[in-house]
Amino acid sequence: MSDFDVDLFVIGAGSGGVRAARIAAGYGAKVVVAEEFRVGGTCVIRGCVPKKLMVYASRFADDFVDAAGFGWSLSPPQFDWAKLVAAKEKEISRLSAIYRANLDKAGVAILDSRAEVLDPHTVRIVAEDRLMRARYILVATGGAPVLEPDVPGREHAITSNEIFDLAELPKRLVIVGGGYIAVEFASIFARLGTKVTLALRGDNVLRGFDEDMRVGVRDALRHAGVDFKFGMLPMGIEKNDKGFGVSLTKGEFIEADQVMIATGRRPHTHGLGLEKAGVALDRVGAVEVDAFSKSNVESIYAVGDVTNRVALTPVAIREGHAFADTVFGGKPTAVSHANIPTAVFTTPELGTVGLTEAEAREACDCVDIYEASFRPLKATLSGRADKTLMKIVVDGLTDRVLGVHVLGDDAGEMAQLLGIAVNLGAKKADFDATMAVHPTSAEELVTMRTRTARYQREAIGEGGPGAALADP
Repeated sequence: MSDFDVDLFVIGAGSGGVRAARIAAGYGAKVVVAEEFRVGGTCVIRGCVPKKLMVYASRFADDFVDAAGFGWSLSPPQFDWAKLVAAKEKEISRLSAIYRANLDKAGVAILDSRAEVLDPHTVRIVAEDRLMRARYILVATGGAPVLEPDVPGREHAITSNEIFDLAELPKRLVIVGGGYIAVEFASIFARLGTKVTLALRGDNVLRGFDEDMRVGVRDALRHAGVDFKFGMLPMGIEKNDKGFGVSLTKGEFIEADQVMIATGRRPHTHGLGLEKAGVALDRVGAVEVDAFSKSNVESIYAVGDVTNRVALTPVAIREGHAFADTVFGGKPTAVSHANIPTAVFTTPELGTVGLTEAEAREACDCVDIYEASFRPLKATLSGRADKTLMKIVVDGLTDRVLGVHVLGDDAGEMAQLLGIAVNLGAKKADFDATMAVHPTSAEELVTMRTRTARYQREAIGEGGPGAALADP
């Protein structure tokens, strides 16, 4: 008789954990998944999916205005926040049920309970207060919002977990942070009619993205009515008869109906017992893993946001699949985290893959830049002042496309397909040789023939390593 109750015990039924469980079961493993909240994880329940539904809702505000330019006469539209929240809840409940059904079909047992690791092979199922022995343990608990900075009244703030289920649409919303979660919700609520203030530590949004795209997103948010407080963070949040008062650095004070803190997320490992099992965690609590998602403990693996590698749903899914292939399929598979396409769903949205201009100039001796900025066709009749911005970053010595960045309608859709080309090592000449689809915004990606800038690293001793000469 085996010393183990199951071959695999998965903690967390999000995207990565569910994929790993299903693939492992397909290889014949006996698998159990424990989930203390709802099957589906952050993406389905309180992340990507409900957020994108709200993005769609917010964009109708622009569509109603634009319609007049195309000959439509509309009665003044009315928005019902409660109706949107109910429709969102219905959809994520449907998706959660599908995730659960797929696990059932794969033969995976589901435990609606928190689970804690006691040693390299033992897990405690908290709701039943019983132990289970597993040959392998997979930690897939994702991440959780961070309530920082720690200031008086912080308990009055909400996070991206609660924003989806507010009883009423706030008339005034303060969002703290400048990352993709902060700017996406700023864009959503500004278009739904909320007066949005964005307070952030830095002097621009979206640190780590291409600089021109950051400027483009900032300007678009400002045009949508978002009020920026750069270089400012809360000093305190107080509840009053008008809602909440937020004191900011530099002496500013803002009244709001809700205060949302979106300053980041951290791996959700607290209280899991991983330290007792000897699992190494980094300074932010992430499980340290190798290229095959294995921790320093032979029997314990981790995938997804809990590893703090790349916190994106498709990455968690790929890592979960690769784990199952490696451990149960006999096919050792390491996931590449290079050239991952991604999108920021502001309006307009940002789609990107590969290196930014700054990263390319740091890594390469010669970098060519191709840029285009234009008014999309739809805006010509609507009268909207929107601009589409595109940038292609190229290795000037090999002609290889290092990165592509798009700010405009359907940029996320473009980024998915651009990711294929960049991953295949496409050259700028390959883009040029591709026939355009007309009339589309995407055709600009294959018709940009004129280089807008070249950056060449100067010889060491004539400016030092890393110096560059711009050659428009």
